[in-house]
Amino acid sequence: MANVIEARDLVKTYGEVTALDGLDLDVPEGTVVGLLGPNGAGKTTTVRILTTLLKPDSGTATVAGFDVLRQPDRVRSVIGLTGQYAAVDEYLTGRENLRMFGDLYHLTPEYVRTRTTELLERFDLADAADRSLRTYSGGMRRRLDLAASLIAKPSILFLDEPTTGLDPRSRLGLWEVITDLVAEGTTVLLTTQYLEEADQLAEEIVVIDHGRVIAQGTSDTLKDAVGGNRIEVVVVDPAQVSTAVQALTAVANGEVIADAEERRVSAPVSGGSTALVEAVRGLDAAGVGIADIVLRRPTLDDVFLTLTGHVAEEDAA
Repeated sequence: MANVIEARDLVKTYGEVTALDGLDLDVPEGTVVGLLGPNGAGKTTTVRILTTLLKPDSGTATVAGFDVLRQPDRVRSVIGLTGQYAAVDEYLTGRENLRMFGDLYHLTPEYVRTRTTELLERFDLADAADRSLRTYSGGMRRRLDLAASLIAKPSILFLDEPTTGLDPRSRLGLWEVITDLVAEGTTVLLTTQYLEEADQLAEEIVVIDHGRVIAQGTSDTLKDAVGGNRIEVVVVDPAQVSTAVQALTAVANGEVIADAEERRVSAPVSGGSTALVEAVRGLDAAGVGIADIVLRRPTLDDVFLTLTGHVAEEDAA
């Protein structure tokens, strides 16, 4: 599968602050790649360079085969961009905003009228099309902002934290739209502060820290890299914590961790559900009363903490 976005050794500094420190990035055609990292890792700087809004100090980048430095107009003709904050005009109606973006792209009036109607219906904004944006909710504005980025039917879409500040329902709605776009062949580079968003949408995840790529792969690959499954047990009687530790040691493939105050025992295991069955049998044979037991896979939160040493942005905030 050919890459439609390629970046090599991108460097960008702001005074004494290094935003990008030799970043490499590949985005295959027709996929969603999630760009994740702690606050200040360089995600937005990367997007700004790839969308020709910012020039790197050194390094190269191409989008759809066009050089972002030598052919910025060609790059802009094939991309759409939704930033962290809605770029729509609150003094215009939804319909007027989309027509304005069509004019900025120098599209024909007839095309813009047809495309505007299509996008308003697709983003469930038809009923509010002729209302001022001052009456729109945050979720409606974000949907209109995404619609505006699609007015010229771009083949490549950059989404820089598109669901920031949205309620869970609006976020899920936007996820559905993004999934539909990818199904139609759109390539998406997504930055997000919500780890479950990358888990849900991205086929490939690139983790950056201090302006460099420190890990990449599928969600499952990254989770496996920081450790396999864990069995977590909450015992009924705090006095049985040590007995539970001994029972779980038989199925564990690493150190068993106990928290007597929480009555919780955790053990790394391999074998998935088989290990869970063996653990239950071992605890039962040892006479340990179980209040709760679960087989837990690592989350992307675990990946963040293990790879970067930082909590995710949403927690830091």
